[in-house]
Amino acid sequence: EVQVVESGGGLVQAGGSLRLSCAASGFTFDGYAVGWFRQAPGKEREGVSCISSGDDSPYYASSVKGRFTISSTNDKNTVHLLMNSLKPEDTAVYYCAAERTPGCRVGHYGLVLRDYMGRGTQVTVSS
Repeated sequence: EVQVVESGGGLVQAGGSLRLSCAASGFTFDGYAVGWFRQAPGKEREGVSCISSGDDSPYYASSVKGRFTISSTNDKNTVHLLMNSLKPEDTAVYYCAAERTPGCRVGHYGLVLRDYMGRGTQVTVSS
């Protein structure tokens, strides 16, 4: 089955770190833009970060810039999101998504990645 699968969520105290992973299954991320969205209860889904082989500079939402780092492995099969200095407001379900496009697309309503989306992984930051 062709899909993306997230892992690495959990419970962490404020100020702590977590690393999320997104693995491609049945394909590789070569030629894809891959990123992360998050959605907290009662809130709109937010595009958090994106990386692609066609861009030198990854995309970060202003709410996470300077704290989160996105990276991909050399084999183009996994994308990581390292989250440092976590805050309670970072609590959400985090979804990995991918689209076959040379660069990350950020439209009027934020990050756009339409081909694949995973089932999500819960991140909870306690105060």
